[in-house]
Amino acid sequence: MSWLSELHEVYQRTQARAEDRPQPIAHTNQQVQIEIVLDAQGNFRRAEVVPKEQATTLIPCTEASGGRAGSKPTAHPLCDKLQYVAADFAAHGGIVTSGFAGDPAEPHRIYMNLLSVWTKSAHTHAKLQAILAYIRRGRVMADLIESRVLPADEQGHLLETWNGDKEHMPAIFKVLPANGKPQDAVVRWRVDTGGVRHGCWEDEALIAAWVVHYASLQTRTGFCMVDGRDVVLAEQHPAKLRHAADKAKLISSNDTSGFTFRGRFLDASQAAGVGFEVTQKAHNALRWLIERRGSRRGDLVIISWAQRAILAPNPDVDARSLFGDESDEVPLNDERVGEAYAQRLRHAIDGYQAQFTDAEHVIVMALDSATPGRMAIVYYRQLPGSEFLQRLEHWHLTFAWLQSYGKSLRFVGAPAPVDIAQAAYGARVDDKLETATRSRLLPCVVDGSPFPEDLVRNTYQRAINRVGLDWWDWEKTLGIACALYRGTHPERNYTMALDRTRASRDYLFGRLLAVADNLEQRALALGGENRETNAARYMTQFANHPLSTWKRLDSEQLAPYRRRLMARDPRFLGARERTVREICDLFDPDDFNDKELSGEFLLGFHCQRSALWVRAEAVTTSTDDVDPADAGDDSPI
Repeated sequence: MSWLSELHEVYQRTQARAEDRPQPIAHTNQQVQIEIVLDAQGNFRRAEVVPKEQATTLIPCTEASGGRAGSKPTAHPLCDKLQYVAADFAAHGGIVTSGFAGDPAEPHRIYMNLLSVWTKSAHTHAKLQAILAYIRRGRVMADLIESRVLPADEQGHLLETWNGDKEHMPAIFKVLPANGKPQDAVVRWRVDTGGVRHGCWEDEALIAAWVVHYASLQTRTGFCMVDGRDVVLAEQHPAKLRHAADKAKLISSNDTSGFTFRGRFLDASQAAGVGFEVTQKAHNALRWLIERRGSRRGDLVIISWAQRAILAPNPDVDARSLFGDESDEVPLNDERVGEAYAQRLRHAIDGYQAQFTDAEHVIVMALDSATPGRMAIVYYRQLPGSEFLQRLEHWHLTFAWLQSYGKSLRFVGAPAPVDIAQAAYGARVDDKLETATRSRLLPCVVDGSPFPEDLVRNTYQRAINRVGLDWWDWEKTLGIACALYRGTHPERNYTMALDRTRASRDYLFGRLLAVADNLEQRALALGGENRETNAARYMTQFANHPLSTWKRLDSEQLAPYRRRLMARDPRFLGARERTVREICDLFDPDDFNDKELSGEFLLGFHCQRSALWVRAEAVTTSTDDVDPADAGDDSPI
């Protein structure tokens, strides 16, 4: 259980911080919709609907309520749903959870018992006295209805839906979760003491009082497999790790009649005995790390942290996330773009390295859940910080390329695993397939495992299908396809800038297609036309039969555009014709054939295309108003 021990250490180290630390044990975050304000004597002052942006509230919980699920959940001890808090819930038309249908008053009795025991204990608090005094009056629902926080009909029964116009819709309907009803609203408390309004979730003394009180109630002791001592053992383990509605748990043994542990152990603690304090702190630290350092899409969450420094780069992100200051961009219009990127990456890695001690380790963990209630650690690595940073740097150097995401986002670097999944399977890739792809790529980044060849093939096939994709999707896929091919063939030393001396067949064919595309773009722009070029339309055919397709493009498809350019921009045409001749001169005669092209073709296409664009940007006064193909010269950069 090294992961629990490591997370427990994270919790302990962060407690010295005044702010930005994991939440205290025996507490959970809850989305609340209603705030009730009382005075110090427990008299009702007012109530209001809590805006969504302020809804996340720290509330006390028990082991059972913190991971509650099912049709008959137990109550939280202070803040909870109306069916627990309000004695007059049923009297105003409230319908309790199905498990309590036989005794609608039971939820409130459970809540009152928890709150009363806490209030009478040695670890009570003045606010508890005020809240308990108010609740005993049995007017929670009545006061909320009179305050117009809860909508009700003429008989005082709650409205489940709103059928009126949106302009007059009660605010409570706007903050409820999807398919939620006003009766499902959660209440939090604020008590005015001495003229100061204190929210119970903000009161450090009240928070500490519950922690000490709840710890005093624990009686089940045993051997903790994490810290190696006889301590109070946890009965249940926390949920809500990835988000507030997450019910999946990493440790659970709630099946005493099936085969969860029977046949091997007498009780669940023999299978996994973990101290109450240890599991609470470890899970709270994990939740804190996920919120601040985790990358989460769907059910898969990937986090990384250092043993002492805590700060560690996440291996599941693209190169931009490694650089703190986005204003320091790599110059995309420089032939030394690769060198500039490498220097910037080295600077970023050195910044992380400076935070680590010589013996410090980095932990990388991935969590996923196959069912709503069960979560698993699908990937776990603990390795020296220097080794982790070396592998991360190698990944971001080897798989770096010029990326174009949408109209304005252009950067140099390795794509994120999620973007690779979308490039390989489409922007609307199935969530499970996207998650599986991210899981497959994590060992490639952290362990240096070979990159999956099927992802390289799939991305290449989508990139050459130019007419089948939206322009933004194709641009993104093209950049990622180049990055993957370059990364899987490091021995060939591909550069991100155009290599005018590289004489490999596929690279040269890619350059030819880029020139043809650029030439036709310019001719179309002069004619006021806006459509796909023939080079774009024939890209798939060109990749499969390059020589025959090139002959058709060169002799037939480009002929009318050459005539238009000869009449209107002969200088541009001459420059492109010279480039074509220079490329053809680099061919080995035996390579000028119809053999199918490899992914290297895309590198030649992308580099030649970028070189033409760079020259266009250099000779035009405004890249916003002038098409890059408008440049007439093609001199080297």
